[in-house]
Order: sequence, then structure tokens, then C-alpha cells
Amino acid sequence: MMHTPDITRPPKELIDALKEIGAATVSGTLGHMGFRNPHMVGPVLQNRGKSIVGPALTLQFMPQRPDLFTEGEYADPETQLHRHVLYHVQEGDVVVVDARGDMSSGVFGDMMSTYFKGRGGAGIVIDGCMRDRPNVEKLDLPLWLRGWTPNYHVQTGIYPNAVNVPIACGGVTVIPGDIIVADDDGVVVLPVAMASKVIEESQKHHDWEEFSRVKLMGGGSLQRYYPLHEDARGEYEEWRKTNRSGTP
Repeated sequence: MMHTPDITRPPKELIDALKEIGAATVSGTLGHMGFRNPHMVGPVLQNRGKSIVGPALTLQFMPQRPDLFTEGEYADPETQLHRHVLYHVQEGDVVVVDARGDMSSGVFGDMMSTYFKGRGGAGIVIDGCMRDRPNVEKLDLPLWLRGWTPNYHVQTGIYPNAVNVPIACGGVTVIPGDIIVADDDGVVVLPVAMASKVIEESQKHHDWEEFSRVKLMGGGSLQRYYPLHEDARGEYEEWRKTNRSGTP
């Protein structure tokens, strides 16, 4: 069988900690660290209310070219690289596909998605489309896509070229093993090396924001409570001592 590389997965404690933090907070925190736009533009959530955090397995599509690709090659299923990215799936992994924003090729369908779910995959992100929507929706998989098509993956103008290589998805660079944080707001790419700092900064942000939300709901001053003014910090620290969400 054709060999494709696996990824190095981040420590489970990083993944678990990030599950308490939304994509918006991760994106904003990265923005303050110089990552101006870690949000993928294009893929949107297909089943509202889903959220995932997990390492990226990547699949790269390229435009078809007659000397590099012919439909005949795909008579042998094991030459189909979109299958091989799924062979690497472990529990909690996220498959991320650079399908070049193509709206006419369905990267995965019913059977591939069923296999992915059976392997314990967390979710699928595609800068492009899937097919077999009625059956795929029954699987209740978290999916971020541009849309749907009845066409199969190489029926039109693209073909899978590489597995677990750096890709661009939704205008964002994705390195195999990067942490994907995705929810109703969209998909954010978090480099593993930045994860601990993002968790630390996000937790600080989460705590004072909870306090500020309470104050704003009670009619408090926006100038005083969002962002938290230094004059209100003592009030916040007192609140933090007596509220479970703010307990150190």
C-alpha cells in the first residue's frame, strides 16, 4: 500500500484545555500575538452548535493536468489519496482539506464519512465541498465546508495530490499537527508552539469577561467594565474570590 506520513499529535492536556475556549477568544488572543488572521475564510459550519478541538491531518488538492493525472489511475482505489488521509485518523483528529475553494468536486461522501466517524474523528474542514448530504447529515459529524455537490472528488478539475503536507485552507497556512479550534464562529488554526500561551492568556480574559458580563447585565458602565478598567480591578478580584468561575 502507498505510504503517506503521519502527524505528531499535541499533548492531550493542551487539547482538553482548549475545549473550554471558543474560536473567537483563540483568534483574538493570537491576533494580539501577531497572528493577524488565523480564521479560515470560506468553510462554514454545516450543523449549528458543534465545536471541536483537535490536531490537523491535511489533504492537498491540485488542478488536474493530463500528464500528472488521468481518471484511469483511480481504477485502483489505493491510488486515491483522499482515502489515505483517512487511514491516519485517530480519535479526536480533524481532517483539513485544501480543495482550492472548488465548488464542483465532492471531496468526501457518505461512505468515507462513515469510516471517518468510525475511526473517532472529531470533524472535517474543507475549503470546498462534500457530496451525499442526506446520508452524511445522518452521521451528525461536525463539518465546516463551502457547500455541497453531487459530483465525486475528481469528476471535474481537481485531484488529491499530497497527504500531511503544509496546505493553505481558507487563506490560512495549516501545518500538519496544528491545532484546529472550530465552532459556530468558524475555524481557527492554532500553532502547537503557541497553545500554552494562548490558554494562559485566554483564561485571564475569560475570568474578567465573566465578571464584566455580570456588571454590564446589571446596567454597569461600559467604560468601567469592558475592557476592565484598572479602577475596577479591586472589585473584580473580590468577585473572583467568591465565584467558582473565577476561582484560581
